[in-house]
Amino acid sequence: MATYNALLYYKFVGIDDTAAVAENQRTLCLQLNLRGRILVASEGINGTLSGTDEACRRYTEAMYADVRFSDMVFKTDEVDGHVFDDLSVKVKTELVTFRCDRPGDPASHTGQRLSPEQWLNFMERGDAIIIDGRTGYEYDVGHFRGAIRPPVDSFRDFPQWIRETFAEDKHRPILTYCTGGIRCEKLTSFLLEEGFSDVYQLDGGIVTYGKDPVTKGAKWDGTCYVFDQRLTVPINHTDDRRVVGACHHCGEPTERYVNCANIDCHRQHLTCSACEATFKRSCSPACMEAPRREPI
Repeated sequence: MATYNALLYYKFVGIDDTAAVAENQRTLCLQLNLRGRILVASEGINGTLSGTDEACRRYTEAMYADVRFSDMVFKTDEVDGHVFDDLSVKVKTELVTFRCDRPGDPASHTGQRLSPEQWLNFMERGDAIIIDGRTGYEYDVGHFRGAIRPPVDSFRDFPQWIRETFAEDKHRPILTYCTGGIRCEKLTSFLLEEGFSDVYQLDGGIVTYGKDPVTKGAKWDGTCYVFDQRLTVPINHTDDRRVVGACHHCGEPTERYVNCANIDCHRQHLTCSACEATFKRSCSPACMEAPRREPI
């Protein structure tokens, strides 16, 4: 029986022939029966794929053969099978949508990278502002202890929030983290452009931190939201693991994300098993009665 992997990767590097790179990526992935999402932009590439161990190995070898991606870092998880239904390869203006008037340059100017051990030590000092570089619903199911929940629905909302909230903190240490690291590249570059002087990012993101044999995911509460069919993955492997997610309906502790069964809604929300049954996997009474619903 084949072993399957999920790959997560990105690289900020100049790409002039974005359409050609996207087409080559599509052809390669179809040949290897890889599924997932790949974004190509003039500033680089960002992807998350699933496939057999052999297919993933051949894909990484093909990427390393391109001098632009020869030092790409791939984060790998062993999974039971494909965690995507299909393949999507798109050319975009930005790898992660920021749309900022002062976006910075993640290829050359970002915050200082901290290893998992350095990150944990810095957190425990207690003098830093810890900014979760994701959105609110990702924070709700899991986050670093003491981190600030970003009151944003989209990554492009970060610049305004930071300007309004941290204008007086430009000389305090700022720690940023996100799932795999790519959003922190943009975020820390922006912070430096804004005049913040002591900016750091968790190297490799949350998923790398959760695999570190020394820290073992310490001080992470809950689970980590991921953008595939798994929805969440465990991070804290110590005895101090806590559940922080709460059921959308009753408030009971839970780490189960589901999609609303209303086809025209599909809102992802945390729900306990009892409320999933009571509310017919819906996020609201209105969605329970919607005319277009998935079977449950």
